[in-house]
Amino acid sequence: MQLHFRSLRLSLVSALLMGTLAAHAQSAPVAAHVNAPPVDEAARQTDAKEALNAELFYEILVGEMASGQGDLVNAIALMQEAARRANSEQLYQRVAELALQSRNGERALAAAQEWKQAFPRSRDANRFVLQILIALNRVSDTVQPLQQEINSTPAAGKPAAFLGIAQLYSRVSDKALAAAVVEQALAKELRNPTTGAAAWATVGHLRITAGQKSLALDALRQAHKISPESGATALLALELMEAGLPEAEFQVQAYLQHQPSAAIRMAYARVLMGYGRSDTARQQLDILTNENPEFTDAWIALADLQLQNNELEAAQRSLQQFIPLAEQVPDSGVRQAGLNQAYLMQANIALQLRDEKSAVQWLDKIAGGQNILNVQSLRATILARQGKLAQARALIRAVPTQTTEQERLKRRAEVRLLREADAPQEAYLLQRTLLDQSPDDNDIAYDTALLAEKAGKFDTAERLLRDIIERQPDYQHAYNALGYALVERNERLDEAKALIQKALEMSPKDPYIMDSLGWVEFKLGNNAQALTLLENAYGLRDDVEIGAHLGEVLWQQGQTTRARAIWKRALDREPGNETLLETLKRLGVQP
Repeated sequence: MQLHFRSLRLSLVSALLMGTLAAHAQSAPVAAHVNAPPVDEAARQTDAKEALNAELFYEILVGEMASGQGDLVNAIALMQEAARRANSEQLYQRVAELALQSRNGERALAAAQEWKQAFPRSRDANRFVLQILIALNRVSDTVQPLQQEINSTPAAGKPAAFLGIAQLYSRVSDKALAAAVVEQALAKELRNPTTGAAAWATVGHLRITAGQKSLALDALRQAHKISPESGATALLALELMEAGLPEAEFQVQAYLQHQPSAAIRMAYARVLMGYGRSDTARQQLDILTNENPEFTDAWIALADLQLQNNELEAAQRSLQQFIPLAEQVPDSGVRQAGLNQAYLMQANIALQLRDEKSAVQWLDKIAGGQNILNVQSLRATILARQGKLAQARALIRAVPTQTTEQERLKRRAEVRLLREADAPQEAYLLQRTLLDQSPDDNDIAYDTALLAEKAGKFDTAERLLRDIIERQPDYQHAYNALGYALVERNERLDEAKALIQKALEMSPKDPYIMDSLGWVEFKLGNNAQALTLLENAYGLRDDVEIGAHLGEVLWQQGQTTRARAIWKRALDREPGNETLLETLKRLGVQP
């Protein structure tokens, strides 16, 4: 405590000596004696200054002592009196800080307002008033201080200031009022050709926060009129797309025609991935990696898309670009998380290529415990391939959990292990426990239906899929799964076709649904339609099972050379795929 007061005293003495308080003393009224000798007048002024400085110093010191002892009421009163006497902005700020410490909002506001009244042009005082008003939820009263803050900001710094304003008001409880107040305060900026786009983007952001999506889209259009090349406008458009308004994409595309930043192109690619538009996202990532090969995040996002599309070698090359770039990033949790993700992807690729040794080496590189379930799941896969299924299951079960959701993820990992280990009965029974816990979860019900089909429980699978369709009529995967199951059993093919067509109407570019429709057309004897659909599906997704179906149609039409080439490619990727092996065996084709 003594050291605290000593350092405080030194800083205050320093302020006195630098003139903040002395300047006030010099301007204080002093009785004039015209006929008095000059030396006596100087002496009187010196005595008055010293007396005033001493009194102020005492008030400040006692005030700080009271503050240190927790007596903030007296500390504020003493410091406030000192601030008034000295007309010192430094002391007014100290009063406001003490008032904030007292956790009395009205007292803090009064202190900040008095500071602002004494120093009307002080940005610090105005900011204190603005922030306290927002904290007190007096949003309507913030128009004037917000306008003052905007007017005090240099033109070059206004776009960044607008971002700060959006963040500040996003915490207000009445989001619609916040948007309206900010729009009012920004009225002049909204009409300014230089700052208008960024200002409208700020208003649009707050409208999204308030749930006013259509009004936010109007703000985007206003921003676009002023500056279609504005990064702020593009960011608002991306936020609207994330909020479920794909019609905002026009602004992103307009922005990309100018000189787009790599960060915004990357953000656009991520939004496209969220929409399931992998091809368009891939185009953006290809541009980004060509124009900005040092942009680290683009490489791992590209690798993720390539891995999803079974382009294993391409994904490996992208990861080989990402890892050395990520290693150059300053040591941080973010860097390690990115590297862990890359190592995990490399391990996954190695497992798909049946290279268990490399997979283990990649897994050994992963640091930290956040990926423990994913890591142990891959290690369990390696054990299961070695015939050690019981040990593999034990490895997953040993992963610690703290929440119900983590426990559910762990159980799903074990189900996946059992399915891949060709243990459908055990997988189905374990999956049923998940369904029993969440009987109305359509995703869990869908996975249960697929496992029931694998386990030979056809009636159960059909009932589960029909229940999903009843609960969620737009769940296209349930229509496709039910239709495909009927095709595989060669039952009710016309009904199967109708179900699959319904699914394709909902998702016309889904290669798996195209494959199902092609397969049912083949079963119905419509070979030409089947070939067209399967060619399209295979072009969209180089998948082993789609390849197996396409190869069979080609084989039946006498295109045996191409059929063998497709099957060979599929066998190289997944030599144990059941659909592929059953197809080759049935047709009498040697692998």
